[in-house]
Amino acid sequence: MAKSETGVAMRVCAAKVLDAVFSGRSLTEALTKPCAESRDQPFVQALCYGVLREYPGNRLLLRRMLKKPFKRADSDIEMLLLSALYQIDHMRVPSHAAVNESVQAVRKMGKAWASGMVNALLRRYLREKEALNDRLSSDPEAQFHLPQWLLQRLQQAWPDHWQGIADAYTQQAGMILRTNLMKIDRKGYFEQLLQADIAAHRHPFVEEAVVLDKALPVEQVPGFTQGLVSVQDAGAQLAAALLDPQKGERLLDACAAPGGKSCHLLEHAGGALSLTAVDVDENRLQRVRENLDRLDLDARCVQGDAAAPKGEWAQSGYHRILLDAPCSATGVIRRHPDIKVLRRPDDISAMVDLQQCCLEGLWPLLRGGGMLLYATCSVLPEENEQQVGAFLARHSDAKEKPIAAEWGLERKHGRQTLPGEEGMDGFYYACLEKVIE
Repeated sequence: MAKSETGVAMRVCAAKVLDAVFSGRSLTEALTKPCAESRDQPFVQALCYGVLREYPGNRLLLRRMLKKPFKRADSDIEMLLLSALYQIDHMRVPSHAAVNESVQAVRKMGKAWASGMVNALLRRYLREKEALNDRLSSDPEAQFHLPQWLLQRLQQAWPDHWQGIADAYTQQAGMILRTNLMKIDRKGYFEQLLQADIAAHRHPFVEEAVVLDKALPVEQVPGFTQGLVSVQDAGAQLAAALLDPQKGERLLDACAAPGGKSCHLLEHAGGALSLTAVDVDENRLQRVRENLDRLDLDARCVQGDAAAPKGEWAQSGYHRILLDAPCSATGVIRRHPDIKVLRRPDDISAMVDLQQCCLEGLWPLLRGGGMLLYATCSVLPEENEQQVGAFLARHSDAKEKPIAAEWGLERKHGRQTLPGEEGMDGFYYACLEKVIE
């Protein structure tokens, strides 16, 4: 295939993927059915992630340039134009190629009637780029690339930090590995990276964490297939040390998929745990099994609902429970920028209700003297410290164990990392102990 034909095909593919996201599918799901050659998939992925990081700024820009909005049947043309705008501003793609191949792409999509409009709009942007962007500079959504509702919530929750959070959202998250201390220590793994000429450095807060200076395809990560390392954000790696399971204990990971924290907990205890990994989604539970197999770890995987525990897994008391609660995922937008498109304001109250149900459902499963670690990847207080505060007020048999740490920010209840802190995503943790009466 000629170079120009490849460029056209990649643009068509990116438009399809983005159109699926704006129709309600996650970016991860939309990318699992590749519409480009395997060698071109990294470009398509980078383009889609970039477009979503710039949302909603570029969409506002585009809609101000249009005389009238696209019909729903032609939303793929809008996605094609968003891709072209991102390429012109942020990718090593010559401007003329972005324009010409976008025009060819709209024809390949069977919408030749729009080729003139696409050509004229993109050429206008090249001529008037500075002026067009200046007109949007006072619009908060365009300035911070966030939907207004989320920007307002961040400003209210984090008056001293919201701008840093918004800036972090536009940055690409780095690649962080978790060394499997059952198979290799961090020093030994650094030696393997050195032999492979891969630059990396230590993480200051997590013993197992290795930060790669440059991201790699996972199949090129030394020792990944052999289970020496896993890919996991350092903020997520904090959970194992906080819960600190001891050998021989019975532990429940109540919302386990895709299994990173389950595996880390087993590694933390040298594999000597009776761990039950529960998830409501059987398909996602398969990811847990795959991760366990790759790391040569053993756990019982059960489909179940943390909000309404029932069945054998819900009958016995556990020494420790990890509730990595369903949440808005506003702490991981760097890795999942489609959240800015998919999440809605009304989702938050529904998440809060579900989290409360999970806490209430799981608390009876915890033994006296045991600990439940409540965790989210949210930065919104109503899902975090307010949720924990309300739980403590309802339960006289619960007390909070304060988290003394160098990382994150101390809250009224629990502790919060913010996106970008030492390369970490935004995670919230609170340790709840069950009083022996």
